[in-house]
Amino acid sequence: MKPTKKKPAKTIKKRTPKKVEPSKVVPADTSIINWRYQTVLGFILLLLGALLARVAYIQVIEPDTLIERGDMRSVRVKAMPSARGIISDRNGEQIAVSVPVEAVYADPRNIFTKGDALTDVARWHALADVLQLDRDALIERIENNKNRRFIYLQRQVSPAMAKYIKELKLKGIGLRDESRRYYPTGEISAHVVGVTGIDSHGLEGVERSYDEYLSGQAGSRKVRKDRDGRVVENISMTESKQGNPLQLTIDQRLQAIAYRAIKQAVADHRATSGSVVLLDVKTGGILAMVNSPSYNPNTRDQLQSFRMRNRAITDSLEPGSSVKPFVVLAALDNGTADLNTVIDTGNGVMRVGGSRVRDTSKVGKADLKTILKKSSNIGVATLALDMPLDSLLGMYQSIGFGSTSGINLVGETTGLFPNRRRWSQFEIATLAFGYGLSVTPLQLAHAYATLGSYGSFKPLHIIKDAKNLDAKQVADPEHAREVLEMLEAVTLKGGTATRAAVPGYRVGAKTGTSRKAKAGGYSDEYVTITAGVAPISNPRVALVVVVNEPQGDDYYGGSVAAPVFSEVLKGALQILNVPPDANKS
Repeated sequence: MKPTKKKPAKTIKKRTPKKVEPSKVVPADTSIINWRYQTVLGFILLLLGALLARVAYIQVIEPDTLIERGDMRSVRVKAMPSARGIISDRNGEQIAVSVPVEAVYADPRNIFTKGDALTDVARWHALADVLQLDRDALIERIENNKNRRFIYLQRQVSPAMAKYIKELKLKGIGLRDESRRYYPTGEISAHVVGVTGIDSHGLEGVERSYDEYLSGQAGSRKVRKDRDGRVVENISMTESKQGNPLQLTIDQRLQAIAYRAIKQAVADHRATSGSVVLLDVKTGGILAMVNSPSYNPNTRDQLQSFRMRNRAITDSLEPGSSVKPFVVLAALDNGTADLNTVIDTGNGVMRVGGSRVRDTSKVGKADLKTILKKSSNIGVATLALDMPLDSLLGMYQSIGFGSTSGINLVGETTGLFPNRRRWSQFEIATLAFGYGLSVTPLQLAHAYATLGSYGSFKPLHIIKDAKNLDAKQVADPEHAREVLEMLEAVTLKGGTATRAAVPGYRVGAKTGTSRKAKAGGYSDEYVTITAGVAPISNPRVALVVVVNEPQGDDYYGGSVAAPVFSEVLKGALQILNVPPDANKS
């Protein structure tokens, strides 16, 4: 085998680059690159300048608007309500207090944006049930207010209800602290104390008259919240100022006695209404003021006008024979009569002008004491006709007829005080036994309190420790004392107010029975009255009982109002620890 011959390797020749002459090199064109760079840089600087200008505008020129918008989204003010002041009676017993409750509200926007909307129907129905709302109406109300942030669902719910609502854990449903007025005495003192509305502002009685004093000032807490409603900053806080307490002159024990008695009398005689007013003769303070029908201020469905009216100050009536003691007092003060004066009442009929004045029973010749004891219309008419008319009218005005009492309760009327240029003899005669003028039960009680304080007219008040109450002497003290002695005889055997007597005490009282006026004359309805003071030896209280429109044949003050008078007066004298004085007569 022949050996193979190797081929010789090829030789690779390296190429040497051609030398370029320096004079022939062309420089690169950078003008386009510089223009682009400058354009981009200028744009960036322009944008930065715009941003800086915007920042300067926001920070320096108009920062308030944006701050306000931001605060509207994040800052919240939470009210911190103040508790209304406590109202108590003269002995410190609470008759109006504030208890903590809560209000249930909904945030519909939150419900539909962050919550489960209304998909969990069972829990929403449970909410409606506990609030005693219609299920469909509740859901429909929320759906119709999707864009609102706050709507009340229920006010003043109890703590137990509030706890149940919390456990439902419904998105967009919240609770706010509130206070609710509670009246432990219920209907007994409702007309004096009054009632507050849903926003805790007084509507009637003392609650309304002294609303600002009792309310205090609500506080507030300003906070900043994040988007989830969490408090991230406490901005400021204003402390709430609690309402001021108020102590009244009324005695709740006497209120209870008076209310029970008048309520029973109204029911027994099927009367339209009744009122009792008890005054402290020594101070002019109101110890009791009750009416029937009344209302329970804790129950909203009883807030009806005919129940809420404080008839003791809003309803006026012709006082009838209950004003006769003041005619006698006016005659004594004027000097046209004295203790020895005897008036011949004849056969019980006296012609005055073209009309007649009649007595219910023949009295014959009688002194002033007998005229009051037998309640002679002819006797007091003769006294009125014998004295100047200004003396009689002046006496009526000086004891409070025709003016408000000053106790500052809403709705008080002045009654009807006659103001004529010309008076007929018959008009003067009827004025002497309580026709032709009208007074409220409170005015009549004030008149008897003036008589009991021996002619000293003391301004009435219902707030304990009231100031600037200056008394005014309107009648001769001795004459007032003599009239009181005459009134005692009215409650003794043979008098018209024997059922007003209280065993163990010397009581002076006068009954009155007047027909109710109507258009064109008088109706067949009556008002029965018993008014008086006790004890005679040292008068402590003045009392007026009014029963309006009793039904049946028994409609006289001595048989309808007098027993109530006796019952209330007996309880009052015992509770006030007034010693018996019957052995001092």
